[in-house]
This record gives sequence, C-alpha cells and structure tokens, in this order.
Amino acid sequence: MRRTARTPAGTALAVVIAGLLAAPAYAGESHGTPTGSLEVYPSSVAPGSHVTVNTGTCGDGGTAAGDATAVGAGRFTLAPSTHERNAIGQFRVPPSAQPGTYEIVATCDGSDRRVAGDLVVTLTPDTQQVVPRGSVKTGVGGALGPDPVQTAAGVTALAVAAAGGTWLLHRRARGDGI
Repeated sequence: MRRTARTPAGTALAVVIAGLLAAPAYAGESHGTPTGSLEVYPSSVAPGSHVTVNTGTCGDGGTAAGDATAVGAGRFTLAPSTHERNAIGQFRVPPSAQPGTYEIVATCDGSDRRVAGDLVVTLTPDTQQVVPRGSVKTGVGGALGPDPVQTAAGVTALAVAAAGGTWLLHRRARGDGI
C-alpha cells in the first residue's frame, strides 16, 4: 500500500485558499467590530467635563446611538450636524469617573455600522493652564545677592568703567590725541 505524502507547502496553500474564500463572507458582517472612527473632543478630560463626539460614518442626515457607559455617562444621541455628512453628540463625564482610557461607541441608526473612539480621563485636563509659582533660579543673585562682597566688587567695577569711559571721552573732545 502506497501512502501519499502531503508537503508543508501544499498544506499552506490549502490554508491560504480557504482563507481567501472565507474572507469575502466575513467582510460583509459587522460582528460588533468598529467600521469607522468616532472623533472625541477633547480626547483628554477631567471628571465632570463635557465631551463632544462626531462621525461621518452614518452618511448624510444619519443619526446614531452613542454609548458612554464605559466611563459611566450612559447613552446619548448623535444627530445630523451643520457639517456635511457628520452626526454629532455630547455627554458629560460624571464627577465620580476614575482616571483611565475608555472606549466610546456609537452605532448608526438603520444599519449595523459601529464606530469607536477613545476618551482619556485624567485628574487634570490637558487644556487647563498651569500657572508657575515661585522664583526662577538663574545664578548668583541680583542687587542684594547672597554674597555682599561680590555685589560690592561688581558695583566697583561698573563705577571704574564709567569713570574711565568719561575720562577718555573728555580727552578726545579736547583733542589730546586719542
């Protein structure tokens, strides 16, 4: 009895062909995976902030059902906006939200198209301006620096330079040959 041996290349070819035949059937189904993008603005917020989301995936005049339950904000509606082909919606991040990254999801009405975007909750939002406090450490000191001897030496050097410059200008004006 003779056995037919399958080569690894033949097995790999069979797997690739089966994958190519199955791919078109899988591509048409949604299975809950995102099919577009959901823009989240601002993308980083502090608890208690308002967030705006929009997408162009739902088409002209399209609406969508938004879901921000991951962050604790519940469900919201995306309605057609003044921008062409965009649906826009808003929700408020609850004050009790914990810092972290949360997925915000929207599903287009009348279809199974689903879009997702990330929202980062931080203790301080990126848009908050930080005001500096304290003094800048730039060197030895100012007029009343930490070493009065160095301050006196500097003042003396400036006085000598000013007196010397005045003397030279006076000699030049008299025509003494400088």
